[in-house]
Amino acid sequence: MATSENVPYVSQSVQEVQTLLQGLSGNFKDSQAKKKGFSCKHQTFLVNGSPAGIKVDSWRFQDWDYKRDDLPTYARGLFTTKNEKNQPEVAIRGYDKFFNTDEVPTTKWENILAYTQGPYELSLKENGCIIFISGLHDGSLLVCSKHSTGPRNDAEQSHAMAGEAWVDRQLQKLGRTREDLAKELRKRNITAVAELCDDDFEEHILAYGKEDAGLYLHGINLNLPEFMTYPGDQVQAFAEEWGFKKTDFLVIQDIHETRSFLEGVADTGSYNGRDIEGFVIRCKARFTKGPAVDWFFKYKFEEPYLMYRQWRECTKALIAGRPPRYKKHVKITEDYLLYARRRLAESTKLAKQYNQNHGIIALRDDFLKEINMKGSDIIRQEFAAMGGAPEDVTKDIILVPIATIGCGKTTIALALVHLFGWGHIQNDNITGKNRPPRFTAALLEQLDDKPVAIADRNNAQRHERKQIIEDVHKSHPQVRLVALNFVHSRETLNRVRAVTQDRVFARGDNHQTIQAASDKKKVLGIMEGFINRYENLNPEQQPDDGFDSVIDLDPTADSRQNLETVISQLSSTYPKLISELPTSDDLDEAMKFALSDYKPDLRHDVSYGGSKPKNQKPHQQKQQPITLPKKKPLEYMSVTLPTRDILEALEMAFGSISSNKARFFRHLQETRRIQVEFHVTLIHRASAKAHPELWEKYSAIHVAAGGAQNKLGDCPVVLERVVWDDRIMAIVARLTDENWECVNEIAHITVGTIGPDVKPKESNDLLKRWLAEGSGDNSGIGEVAFEGRQTIPGTVQGVLSR
Repeated sequence: MATSENVPYVSQSVQEVQTLLQGLSGNFKDSQAKKKGFSCKHQTFLVNGSPAGIKVDSWRFQDWDYKRDDLPTYARGLFTTKNEKNQPEVAIRGYDKFFNTDEVPTTKWENILAYTQGPYELSLKENGCIIFISGLHDGSLLVCSKHSTGPRNDAEQSHAMAGEAWVDRQLQKLGRTREDLAKELRKRNITAVAELCDDDFEEHILAYGKEDAGLYLHGINLNLPEFMTYPGDQVQAFAEEWGFKKTDFLVIQDIHETRSFLEGVADTGSYNGRDIEGFVIRCKARFTKGPAVDWFFKYKFEEPYLMYRQWRECTKALIAGRPPRYKKHVKITEDYLLYARRRLAESTKLAKQYNQNHGIIALRDDFLKEINMKGSDIIRQEFAAMGGAPEDVTKDIILVPIATIGCGKTTIALALVHLFGWGHIQNDNITGKNRPPRFTAALLEQLDDKPVAIADRNNAQRHERKQIIEDVHKSHPQVRLVALNFVHSRETLNRVRAVTQDRVFARGDNHQTIQAASDKKKVLGIMEGFINRYENLNPEQQPDDGFDSVIDLDPTADSRQNLETVISQLSSTYPKLISELPTSDDLDEAMKFALSDYKPDLRHDVSYGGSKPKNQKPHQQKQQPITLPKKKPLEYMSVTLPTRDILEALEMAFGSISSNKARFFRHLQETRRIQVEFHVTLIHRASAKAHPELWEKYSAIHVAAGGAQNKLGDCPVVLERVVWDDRIMAIVARLTDENWECVNEIAHITVGTIGPDVKPKESNDLLKRWLAEGSGDNSGIGEVAFEGRQTIPGTVQGVLSR
């Protein structure tokens, strides 16, 4: 058992903590933090059960910021407070953010081999939620999840409170108290880091039965600004002493032996007969001058983990009455769904439990037993059928930027072409009609003789990503699509706006569609339109789940840095794709070509009839400008709502009432008369004369945003009740943003109609009757209320005439 004499110990320095807090708050001289372009989220919590009413502050960076080299700390999970002398102190200290092999420069194998030293402790990556535990000066025990502590605002138990319950349970078995544990943690100046694995509270992908559930202690960190952590044997000794479950680990002295072991496990995707997510490797590293420091990296297996998650989402879709959607593991997923349908038909209880995140793993394991295969066997067979696993891929890759103007997508594309001779199709070079499918066809044609093609357009909206993913997979399912995701967040949006504008105006007229030197005001309007329409990538949802992998890039970073990130992560995911990695000089030369030597051949006229620039070259005059279609008029303004959210809400509402009352809804489902998309109409062209001021207001907003079906703003919508007769069904809705006014007597969402002869506008007539007569047998109108307050995110946009 570890004792206080042989464990790491360093007391806190008030000055060091104060310096850390200044860095987190951005209180640098000359606003250095703002210039550097990072920000830290800050939230204050009252400590549950603290006699002195202590409050703690949680600090959180965006995930992609941890790849920078200039943050004040790299702690992922950091809480600060005041001690008994009202001085600042670190209350909770998580691990420094650690990365997968080849994800960042320091975790490239050549650097791991050169700059790290053993012993190398390998621990299984447990599959739960992280819990931090420490002691405060008033004797109270502080239990936190990654970024919060205490109860949630709703009825559900928070992760932190679930962690507290497990701490109480294990202390009770030992005959000890919270105060005992808090005193020991504070004496050592440490945070205990555990994984809460409890399928009764929340199931993940890997199973934890009754005997296996609990808090798995996998780390003990000193509460310091710099990262210092206990070795594995001392972590296990503490776990033994205080009733935590132990996290198994093995120790390998040599890094070459460590790498060989990890790559051997990756071949099967399992360890000791168990499908696993990966390993965390703990060691010492010296990347700069000075002593070696504690350092972690991870070796993560993507499959069969991702396949299991897909099965889970498909099963939930079945239960909700939605068609399951999946792009990968198609054949085995179809077999699984046949099995799941049979089991769900046999037991209505199973569906209810599954929606409560119980029974997920048992259903999956029962299926695997029936087909007598393990997940790792399935993955091996699929890779063999596809011509190899990602580590064997050498061709058929399309890089798809997700960006706005000025992020550097074309610069990076040109640099990659210069380095590797890859294909490159610029959307601006595709003129005339049917541009999207012709753009995809041109990309696929490039793959005939090049291993990689770059889809050089912004792809800022989901419908653009949907188009390219579906068009590629329809004809070339073997092609892998990699998203180059220039991350835009609310916190960094102003920085993105400033940096991209500076870039565009610095290059002047050296662009196909944006001639910045000619008309600054017009260019600013175009750029702002793109930023307003930008829809963040979400790889958990359609269509973005169709990407085979995602590379996150910082739009405010230097394009040279983003170029390195792209090459590094492509090389990590597809190690045989790039036979020889470029040197630093190679990268510099490629950037020079992209930024200085390249000149666009084709200029697009975006002046809508304006005169040609005086300095236009003769060969440019031969190019024909884009033929602009006649602008379509505005038909109506609407709040568009996520189809999935509406369908789930309807299924929940009708799943809790009698089958007789739900008969019309089920008929609409069976006859496919449920709307494909859902919206609240704010005003229709037909109502313009009755409400001229509002129509004029909305029309002006629509024109200012570019006149297309662009996003104009956000408007959450509260779902109140469903109303129907024998012809039409609608949801009574309430708009929560007063800036968006609806002219209808009752704001509503049409769900579906009995036939094509019944127009959606009849929802107004139905709801007027419902207001006057109510529901019931006498009126022939049915209604059911949504349980609780269901608020759905909505997007305001103008819809054009067909």
